[in-house]
Amino acid sequence: MMRNRRPLNPEHTQSHLPMGGLIRSRINRLFTILGGLVVTHTLILWAAEPLSFFEAVWLTMTTLVTVGYGDYSPVTPVGRISTILLMFISAITLLTLIVSDYIEYRFYRRERILTGRWIYKMKDHIVIINTPRSGGEQYFMRFASQIRSVPEYHTVPIMLLTRQFPGGLPAELSDCGVVHFHGAGNDPEALKSVHAGSAKHIIVLAADESDPMSDSLTFDIAHRLAESNLGGRTTVECVGDHNRARFKALGVRTTIRPVRTYPEIMVRSVVAPGSEKVLEDMFNYERDHPHRYDLELDDLTWADIVSALVRHGIGTALAYIDHDNEVICHPDTNAEVEGKGLIVLVRSSETPEVSVVEEALDRYREFLKQWRAMHEQNQKAATESSEENLSAGGSER
Repeated sequence: MMRNRRPLNPEHTQSHLPMGGLIRSRINRLFTILGGLVVTHTLILWAAEPLSFFEAVWLTMTTLVTVGYGDYSPVTPVGRISTILLMFISAITLLTLIVSDYIEYRFYRRERILTGRWIYKMKDHIVIINTPRSGGEQYFMRFASQIRSVPEYHTVPIMLLTRQFPGGLPAELSDCGVVHFHGAGNDPEALKSVHAGSAKHIIVLAADESDPMSDSLTFDIAHRLAESNLGGRTTVECVGDHNRARFKALGVRTTIRPVRTYPEIMVRSVVAPGSEKVLEDMFNYERDHPHRYDLELDDLTWADIVSALVRHGIGTALAYIDHDNEVICHPDTNAEVEGKGLIVLVRSSETPEVSVVEEALDRYREFLKQWRAMHEQNQKAATESSEENLSAGGSER
């Protein structure tokens, strides 16, 4: 690699411009000089040679690119001398330098991209700061895959700000539309290089998901982002729950626990803020947790089951298990459920027994039976009243 190569020429050591800017600046200067030579040579040929203006331009360009069709050539001494001085010696040399600088610039750009030092022009992108201690490649691939499945995020660029991948991103990550910049999240210049100020979302991962001390680095990064009024678009991972209040005080948009095996939780926190709280609660017994109840289901719709559990304060039905042991999530509301179990989100402090759930469903069946009987009775009464009214009307006639 050419990470520590020498400057292209001595002027680079005295300039504050990056090498890429210097190369582009020199190419622009050479193009300006070349343009002046082409115009001058064209005007001389037009004045000194028996050629029209278009023919003079044609001869100048074929000479510059060394095609030499032979259809036109200078015949006067002035025309020939100007061609030697302006074209053969000057213009063709300048064109060679321009091509050489352009190739150099392409190599320079490729090297900077590979080593994570190329500054992309981005807006409304996703910036991810830090890399998981292990399995970072797989984590980012799953994250990119999940975020791309959301229609409004299908083409959103993803920028990694990390000190990992010094030899370049794996091809699988690059194919997912992920690019990276080599730097640290607590470096203001690195944050400017990834255009954090114009990002749609900023995600700060814990440097070590098993060490609460890594929250200090995360807090430093979040504090710098908050100072730039970027807290409202920042999602951070917090290892120690006791540090959550500190991040909340900064105005951070979302704070979640590191869950390396499920980057989908991070995706949900980005595209649907608040849903990460529901998902986190499902992974612990602090407040709520999903509980399985084995019982027969055969004569109630999914809407009836959900209503029965909520009305009796048991919890929220999430899914049911059919007779083939398939877990059916979000079934048709009005379809009758046939299965052998329920998955219910219940309070951890008071998890009801299966008998309580069965009793709640039985009571709801009885309620439905009474309601249907009442409904049929009301319909019957309404029909009889309508018939009596029709009979009374016929008698009056």
